[in-house]
Formats: sequence, structure tokens, C-alpha cells
Amino acid sequence: MSKRAYKFRLYPTGKQARTLQWTLDCTRELYNAALQERRDAYRMAGKSLNYSSQANQLPDIKNIREEYRDIHSQVLQDTLRRVDKAMHAFFRRVKSGETPGYPRWKSRDRYDSFTYPQGGYALTHDNRVCLSKIGSIKVKLHRELQGTVKTCTIKREGEQWYVVFSCEVEASPLPVSDEAVGIDLGLLHFATLSTGETIENPRYFRKGEKKLATLQQALSKKKRGSHRCKKAVQKGASAQRKVRNQRADFLHKESRKLVHAYGTIVFEELQPINMSRRAKPKQDEETGTYLPNGAAAKSGLNKSIQDAGWGQFVQYCTYKAEDAGREVLTVNPRYTSQVCSGCGTVRKKELSERWHSCACGTELDRDHNAALNILRLGSSQQAS
Repeated sequence: MSKRAYKFRLYPTGKQARTLQWTLDCTRELYNAALQERRDAYRMAGKSLNYSSQANQLPDIKNIREEYRDIHSQVLQDTLRRVDKAMHAFFRRVKSGETPGYPRWKSRDRYDSFTYPQGGYALTHDNRVCLSKIGSIKVKLHRELQGTVKTCTIKREGEQWYVVFSCEVEASPLPVSDEAVGIDLGLLHFATLSTGETIENPRYFRKGEKKLATLQQALSKKKRGSHRCKKAVQKGASAQRKVRNQRADFLHKESRKLVHAYGTIVFEELQPINMSRRAKPKQDEETGTYLPNGAAAKSGLNKSIQDAGWGQFVQYCTYKAEDAGREVLTVNPRYTSQVCSGCGTVRKKELSERWHSCACGTELDRDHNAALNILRLGSSQQAS
């Protein structure tokens, strides 16, 4: 069995949209209050609260704040579970030596969903979803639900509303395949396969960059908190959402093609976050003045790396491969571009040098050479 999420667009009436927003605001208020209570209890009494102790207070909260009676009880319980998960994740990071990042209070822009974890929702045959304490809302079911629905999440994206059904479905393995491929992710080409094929980089953010900059400039001229400012924010969010959806659609389609075609897919173990860090300032020790450090070029490179979405692509391939009974491997990227795929000799090249030429007679594109080395490393790892 595997879990799969189905996301559909909701079309609420004006009154229903206000009810959804009101429910979202109330659950956000409860989240912040629960987080504050945990913080105060530890600071003042040295006591750590858990989910059960806070959930037991919900009946008393409803007596004091009667508006909470208009929200399904399981939605409120799930909100407290979110706080509990956030605290557990915080302590896990502390124990493992990672940057802890204490759970933060949620503003309106940082809290955009609430969940029915077990019941309180139903999907009717006339393309409507019935939500307890909210009503029946029109939904566009663009594909068929599969498996058993476990949870129902209502999510706001800008001014649009969506319903996300988390389903438990049976795995659907593909026929066994011995075909293996190594993939070198890059910017000139989004991906170069060990077969010599390439997947071109669509550069969706770069294509929409001028429009996004124009919308941001228009927003900067509006008075903060005004009606025009809110409309400008909505336009900017809509443009950003379009770029995000275009990129996700591209990555989903290409990852599906690879999983269908190959039994084993090998990637480099890249760290896009580390690769896209800003350039460090260089300072002259004698004069104290700052020297040129290539920050402008590095900024452009960082933007292109983030636009490509390498990490998201590997993630899509991984979970699709698990469901299909295929395998995804990652190998150390060290020297994959420098080692000759023909004889194994290290042939050092500058980043600007795009052609690999070796004394053994191997002549091919730099990225194709790297993909062949990645495949070789993956095959060795799989054999061992």
C-alpha cells in the first residue's frame, strides 16, 4: 500500500469563501494560542505540555469561546496535533545537532490549510464536497479518486481554494526492467542521460521574470494595507503560482517518462541549497575595502539553480519509482565531470569547457561523459 494525494479546485460561493476563511483564521488562532501555552508552561513552571493535555481543554474553550462550536471537533484536534508535531520536530533537531528553529507563530500568510483527519466530509456524485459545519461546495474532479480516502484537507492558495484527499492505494508495479540510466542535471540542458539524450531546460521563472518584476514594482508604489495594495499582492501571487505550477507540471511529466522507461535511475547526490548560497564578501586586510567577489554572476547562477528544481525532480522520480517497483540511486558527484568515461583518466576542465576530449580517443559532450560516469558508479553501488 502507498499514500497518494489528489488535489481538486473548489468553487465556493461568496458566503462559503468567507466561512472557509473564518474557519482558517480560528484554527490559526488556536494554533498560536496552543504554542504560546506550551512556551509559557515551560518558562514559568518548567512543565512540558503534550497533545492530550491540550486536547482535554477543548470543551472548556468552547464554553468560553462559543464560536469554536461552529468548527468540527476533529479540525480543532488536528490543529493541536500540528503544534505537537512541530514541537517534536524541534526537539529532534536539537538532539541531532541541527539548527533547531523554534516553532514560530503563524501569520495569515503562513497558515493556509485545515484538515478533517477522519470524518466530517463526504464527496457526492454531483461533483460537490460536503464539509461539516461549512456546507456543500462545488468541486472540479478532473480525475478519478483511487483507493481509500483517509484525510481531507482544505487549502487556500492566494484567493483560490482547493481540497486535497489523502488516499491509501495499492501499489501498481510496472513490468521488471533491466534498463539503467545515469542522469547529469545541469543548467544548459536540464538533464543529460547516459544514452546521449537531453531534456531541455524550460526556464519558466526566467521567462516570467519581467512580468514578476513589473508586478513587484507596482506593489512597491502602493500604500501598505490599502485595497490597491491587496489587489497588487494577489496579482503577484497569481503570477508566482503560475510559474510554480508550470515547473511542477514539467517535472511530473519528465519523471513519469523516466520511471516508465528505466528500471534503475542514477542521480548525483547534489545539494542545491549549498550550491545556491550567496557569494561571501571579500575584504582587503590592509585598507578594509571590499573587493570584487563575483556576487552579480553568482546571484544569476543561484536564480537559475532554483528555477531548475533539481531537488523536486529527484523527489518526484523517487516516489514514482517506489510505487512502480523501480529503483532510484544517488552517487557521490565528485569528479564525475573530470574523469574520462572511456579510460578512467582524470581530465580536469574549466566549467566553461563543454566538450570532453581524452588522449584515449574518447570525444563527447561534457555532460554526456558525466552521465556515463554516474551510471558506472550507480552500477557499482548496486552490485555491492
